[in-house]
Amino acid sequence: MLLTWELLPLTGLVNARFLPPAHEAIGGLITNFGLTDFWVAVGDTMQAWAVGMIIAVVLATVLGFIIGSSTFLRRFTNSTIEFLRPVPSVALIPLAVLLFGVGIESSLMLIVYACFWQVLIQVLYGVADVDAVAMNTARSYGLGPFARMRYVTFPTALPYVMTGIRLAAAVALILAITAQLIIGTPGLGAEIASAQSGGNYISMYALVLATGLLGVLINLAMRIIERKILSWHSSVRTEVAA
Repeated sequence: MLLTWELLPLTGLVNARFLPPAHEAIGGLITNFGLTDFWVAVGDTMQAWAVGMIIAVVLATVLGFIIGSSTFLRRFTNSTIEFLRPVPSVALIPLAVLLFGVGIESSLMLIVYACFWQVLIQVLYGVADVDAVAMNTARSYGLGPFARMRYVTFPTALPYVMTGIRLAAAVALILAITAQLIIGTPGLGAEIASAQSGGNYISMYALVLATGLLGVLINLAMRIIERKILSWHSSVRTEVAA
C-alpha cells in the first residue's frame, strides 16, 4: 500500500499537490511527534474515547444482564432494540450539535450511542448462552439470584462482554474522530479538518496516519487485556498453546 501510495503521485497518475508521496506524509507524522499541539489533540481524542467507552460499557453491561436475565424483558425490549440499533450515530450529529454545541458532550453522545449497542447485544447473547442444566443445578444447591449471576451467568457471558468491549473500542475511536472532523470538537479530527481547509495536505495525511496508528495501538491493548481477563477460558488457552 505504501509503495502504491509513493508511486501514484511520482508517476503523475494523481496530482502530487493533493496526494503527496508516502515518505512526505510519514515525515510529517514523525515531525508531529515533537509538537505539543499534536499531543494535546491526541489527548483530547483519547479523553473522548475513554469517557465514552466507560459510559457505554457500564450502561450496556448492567442493562444487558438485567434484560437478558428476564424472558419478559427480552421479549418486551426486542423490537425497540432492533429498531434503534441500526440507526447510524452520524445521523445524530445535528441533534448532538443542537443539544450540546461543539463541546466534548457532542462527541460523547455519538460514541456512547454507537458503543452501547455493540456491548449490549454481546451481553444479551452471553446471558442467553448460559447452560440450563448449570442454572438448574445452582438453584438446586440453594444459590440465590445474585449468587447464580456471579457464579453461573457472569462467567458464561464474560467472553461475550469482552468481545463487545473490543469491538466498541474501535467504534469509539471512529466516532470520536468523526465528531471532531464534522462538528469541530477539539482533537485529531478537528486538526485534520483544519489542515485540509488550509491546504496543508502533507500535515493532513500525517494526521490520518496518526489516527490509524492510534487505532492499531488500541486494538493491540484491548487484545492483551482480553487475554489477561480470559486466561482461564478455553479459547484463550487454545490460542496461547497454538
